[in-house]
Amino acid sequence: MQAVVMAGGEGSRLRPLTLNRPKPMVPVVNRPVMGHIIELLKRHNIIDIVATLQYRADDIRDYFGDGSTIGATINYSVETNPLGTAGSVKLAERFLARDEPFLIISGDAITDIDLTKVIEFHKRVGAAVTLTLYRVPNPLEYGVIIVDAQGRIERFLEKPSWGEVISDTVNTGIYVISPEVLSEIEEGIPFDFSKDLFPLLMKRGAPLYGYIADGYWCDVGTIAEYARATADVLEGRVQIGEPGRRLYGNIFVEDDVEIAPDAQLNGAVYLGEGVRIKGGVVIHGPTVIRPFTIVDNRSHIERSIIWRNAYIGEGVETRGAIIGRQCSLKSRAVVFEGAVLGDGCMVGEGAVVHPNVKVWPSKEIEAGATVKSSLIWGAQARRTLFGRFGITGLVNVDITPEFAARLSAAFGATLPKNAHVIMNRDVNRGARMIKRAMVSGLPSAGVSVHDVESVPIPVARYYAATSGAAGGVHVRISPFDQRTVDIRFFDQNGQNLSKAKERNIETIFFREDFRRVAFDQLGRIEEIGGVAERQYIHDALQAVNADAIRAAHFTLVVDYASAPTSLVLPAILTDLGCTVIALNERVDETKMAIANEAFQKGLDQLAAITAAMKADVGLRLDVGGERVWLVDGTGRKLSGTTTAAALMELTLRASGAVAVAVMANQPCVFEQIASWHGAAVRRVKIDPQALMTAATAPDVALAFSGAGELIIPAFHRLIDAMFPVVKLLEYLATQKTSLAEVVNTLPPYYTAFRRVACPWEQKGMLMRVLNEQYKERITEQVDGVRIQLGEREWALIVPESDQPEFYIYAEGTSDDNAALLVDRYARVIDGLRA
Repeated sequence: MQAVVMAGGEGSRLRPLTLNRPKPMVPVVNRPVMGHIIELLKRHNIIDIVATLQYRADDIRDYFGDGSTIGATINYSVETNPLGTAGSVKLAERFLARDEPFLIISGDAITDIDLTKVIEFHKRVGAAVTLTLYRVPNPLEYGVIIVDAQGRIERFLEKPSWGEVISDTVNTGIYVISPEVLSEIEEGIPFDFSKDLFPLLMKRGAPLYGYIADGYWCDVGTIAEYARATADVLEGRVQIGEPGRRLYGNIFVEDDVEIAPDAQLNGAVYLGEGVRIKGGVVIHGPTVIRPFTIVDNRSHIERSIIWRNAYIGEGVETRGAIIGRQCSLKSRAVVFEGAVLGDGCMVGEGAVVHPNVKVWPSKEIEAGATVKSSLIWGAQARRTLFGRFGITGLVNVDITPEFAARLSAAFGATLPKNAHVIMNRDVNRGARMIKRAMVSGLPSAGVSVHDVESVPIPVARYYAATSGAAGGVHVRISPFDQRTVDIRFFDQNGQNLSKAKERNIETIFFREDFRRVAFDQLGRIEEIGGVAERQYIHDALQAVNADAIRAAHFTLVVDYASAPTSLVLPAILTDLGCTVIALNERVDETKMAIANEAFQKGLDQLAAITAAMKADVGLRLDVGGERVWLVDGTGRKLSGTTTAAALMELTLRASGAVAVAVMANQPCVFEQIASWHGAAVRRVKIDPQALMTAATAPDVALAFSGAGELIIPAFHRLIDAMFPVVKLLEYLATQKTSLAEVVNTLPPYYTAFRRVACPWEQKGMLMRVLNEQYKERITEQVDGVRIQLGEREWALIVPESDQPEFYIYAEGTSDDNAALLVDRYARVIDGLRA
């Protein structure tokens, strides 16, 4: 049998290690990753190999040649343009026999999977394609595959979110393919196995099978996985043979190694050819020191990987670090956990490289310097950029002006030249600093900035969507922590960026592949303060029955949270003839983040004043203007769920049989209200963007999270707290009712919520087991695992995307019943983890 080794990987997540070599040439202990793959093939009597190449193809050809020196025959197929995984194999078809199956294997993974068993399985079941599958703790970065009891593939799920994970069985990229399958691939056209070929074959009913393999498999795709694979090889968890001559214990050496008599080597250690270990050196494994490296007197090396031709000076300490080829660490330098030095770096005497710092090749760190942020081409390296709240970090530590300027340049590079972007911030000085830095980055990419200064987030979103902007940016201090800044990006519709667009920004940022335009193409910076607010106010007033509201003469108590909402909503309420008792109306930059105790105290105050003043409605807006908390005329504080239910009842009274979008964690009270009016309820993921996407459907009249986030699509399809308040007043006026009366008509509901800690590496396993264990009770799978227990009894278990924990939501027939349900499933998760 022949094998195709996919070796075109660039390895951008392994930078700076892959800047001077392709990913398959990154060394794992005693040979490159691809070398381990070829040895695996040889152990299974596969020596006729075709390698598909793209990035730095000559590095691989020069190293392996025609394969004769390693007992194999290697042909090379080089892509000039990216063709995708399947397209690259199609390009290599001329080297493949047309009368027998062939194996495809990634050249950048470490594995000891029994390929012979995979091939035998393929032949036994008569598959067109056999995918080798493997169970992993965290399936998010892989394609998840679901198979039946016979191994036939039922479903593909490419790189799911935690809420979509239904299995921890993933695609390893090792395939056995019958030759006729290649006829399905068009030559010279980008085509991918997982995204294109396999779904096409599934649609046509071709026999696609999955073989769940035992053994070891690790995709060497990140720095952490590279370190893990190296340790696993050293410590014998991968059955690929000993990496060198065993000196004693787990100490392996190559030829011409010198170790001083008083040096101490502990644990699993590999010393390459010509390595010199001087007096007083202490090495703790797992540690790899590759050929011709010198470790000078009294150095301390712990859990580190040091590439060839490096110099480790006297008294140097490395702990969990990776040191690239031909690096020089001068005496008493210290390199801490997770730090990575690219090839040819020099670290001066007494310098300290802090944890997780990445230093790009050929950089020099001065003697005595302390490096706390990465040195790229003057840039900081991060594992990922985007999270739940956009891009988040400590102000002036993680998110610095330099970082922000580069980030906006990366954003600008994804947009057309001559486009313009809306730029907004809250009133805190930290947000102001970061916004000004971001303003400077966009024009360098040929993108103009329209600075709306400081307006509520819904106003910025609305203006971005209605002004022809290509996107928008809002910079704010996190409402949860005044030391943290959030940078949120909008698209041309004012909605959050898609995951694909976020990844595009990340790719450009990490590669520093910025678009720099000529001086006469630089974008402009225009300050247009007041324009966005005026447009929002005008359009909001046009979108409601203003005369009806004016005739009602509402009295309101409004807590503006010392935020820019006080610059917009008062003008609307004044025009509508409302009497407003304003609280915290003066904008205060120190109150952009407050403790939960202070927030609850403020709600209590709002309720007391609303009742005392006999106001119709009391309301508190969050600092961004995206959430609202209501109090009815009796002083009763309404939860987010009750607020949404009341607005839904009013909306359906006015609109009739329409659709309403609600997040998956909300109770069944919404279906009950919908049944009164012949309306439909559409459940969406527990994600603000999912809510905004659902609101774009033409029949959706209302969308809400149940946590104070509301969307009235008749005005705009964006999360907003201000316009829904105005729409609420219209409904109360036209239906001649009060908020308290509406709330009194709502059905009761009983819910509970619990957080349960869970290590990251167990999340995938838990989702798989939960799906299998409760398969008969899972009636819908919008987000997480929803277990239906009765007509109004259910539990929803959702893996939290940003934290090592699960969220458990439950609805029961009483408060006690709901609490018992979350307790029960918390115990289930704890039991499965044990």
